[in-house]
Amino acid sequence: MHNANDILPQRPPESQGKPLTLAGIHKRYGDSVALPEVDLAVARGEFCTLLGASGSGKTTLLKIIAGFEHPDAGVVTIGGRDVTHTPIADRNIGMVFQNYALFPHMSVFENVAFALRMRRLNDGDIRRRVLEALDLVSLAPLQDRKPGALSGGQQQRVALARALVFNPDILLMDEPLGALDKNLRQSIQLQLRRLHQELGLTVVFVTHDQEEAMNLSDRIVILEQGRIVEAGSPESLYRTPASAFVAGFLGECNFLPANDSVLGVRPEHLRLGSRLAGGDQRHPGKVVASTFCGVHWKVFIAAYDKIILAYAPLNEDAAQRTPGQAVTWGFHPADAMEFANAA
Repeated sequence: MHNANDILPQRPPESQGKPLTLAGIHKRYGDSVALPEVDLAVARGEFCTLLGASGSGKTTLLKIIAGFEHPDAGVVTIGGRDVTHTPIADRNIGMVFQNYALFPHMSVFENVAFALRMRRLNDGDIRRRVLEALDLVSLAPLQDRKPGALSGGQQQRVALARALVFNPDILLMDEPLGALDKNLRQSIQLQLRRLHQELGLTVVFVTHDQEEAMNLSDRIVILEQGRIVEAGSPESLYRTPASAFVAGFLGECNFLPANDSVLGVRPEHLRLGSRLAGGDQRHPGKVVASTFCGVHWKVFIAAYDKIILAYAPLNEDAAQRTPGQAVTWGFHPADAMEFANAA
């Protein structure tokens, strides 16, 4: 087994510590503005996820970083170098796509070697670096197979090895796990986190999956209609979001009117009946449905012309989750998030 650092030779000091920087990026397609004006900096070694719904601009932004698209205005800097109009091949970036983009007629080895052959490395260096890359993703024994003989998870690991083999400055990943089932996604997520930590990779990852973003990222950048609405660590965005939109986008949240503001309360912070504690705000309601989710019950409560969602523990009194049952629900004020506007 190769050490993870074997594949990535030390970069010269002048390139270390330089972030990816996007300054004033503007992009339109005809009359439609995809990115009004985006500023973003990604530090060396950071796992940064661009998270947003379909059409939010995240993939357009990634394509501009990669060089597949050019901005109408603004500057892209990688490693301290202006690459705004630099060809893709000269940006030294690795790219992993959702559809893997493997050559079906080539072996696993030749797929990973392709980028090195384009760079005219000698055969000895190519073989050494390809085997190191395949070893990193635990695929060296399958080097002679064609992609069609591999599982989806194995194909994605080949694509990852190919992106890493030439020591890229930045690894770009566009919805790379979207085609995999849940168990495979979790396995690849663990592998990505391990490689990120061992190799010190700078990663820009695009997804619409909130849970995936929370699991993988050092920092999440949330986009809506081409604008960055908020950025921060997964924990800070979940616990202390700046807006009701972000609170609702990142996870289930109950929104309750409160004078001139709106309170957001996560379902895990709601308590029912006898579980209410001193100091909790208490409210009446009626259970309309409950569903078993393995780790807890989801209890849906009608109150104030809304449906309130609470996560109840598995040993919750059945009377507190029986449809039609009157129930008292509540939360501690410290667990409520206050927003200026409704979600």
